[in-house]
Amino acid sequence: MFTGIVEEVGVIGSLVRAGAGYRLWVRGRRVLEDLKLGDSVAVNGACLTAAELGESAFAVDLSPETLRRTNLGELKPGDRVNLERALRPLDRMGGHFVQGHVDGVGTIAERRLEGDAVNVRFTCPADLSRYIVEKGFVAVDGVSLTVTARGEGWFAVSLVPFTQQAVTLTDKGVGAKVNLEVDIIAKYVESLIAVRREGTGITHRFLAEHGFA
Repeated sequence: MFTGIVEEVGVIGSLVRAGAGYRLWVRGRRVLEDLKLGDSVAVNGACLTAAELGESAFAVDLSPETLRRTNLGELKPGDRVNLERALRPLDRMGGHFVQGHVDGVGTIAERRLEGDAVNVRFTCPADLSRYIVEKGFVAVDGVSLTVTARGEGWFAVSLVPFTQQAVTLTDKGVGAKVNLEVDIIAKYVESLIAVRREGTGITHRFLAEHGFA
């Protein structure tokens, strides 16, 4: 579990084919302070497992599923990525509950200055739009952001100066792809309502079949 509050920006060292996937080496400093083999670390919002450790870098493996769901397969040496270690029980919850399970890939559709803020509009897969609400949370490349506006197949956020300097979104222009994770609470609510409706339907059919309705 993560918060979407980026701890540091790392740099891609290499991306090497390994079987059906890749081994990705990431250079960092802060996240390496207490990182151990097997620990979870979010790279651009994708929860990955530290498979190898070096003095100034760590390696993670990208499975075919990860490559299908994220933009990580497009990374090149020298690219910057957002990094966050897993949440500890006593940490402050500065963002929102981020699982690191990327739901899909969106695209930057527009960047616009408004004072010292940068307003960014993203397109997103249609099946994710229903989970995104104005003033709700969304994780973009692992960054916890507040939705300022939304419509069918798109949403917008505003990046304040601190965020502009602390994450990699300002590196990306119109047309760039980003990893998206919608609010897990919305998905749970939808699932529970669907189950309840299905159960109600079964009950009504049972009563009707036995002459009680």
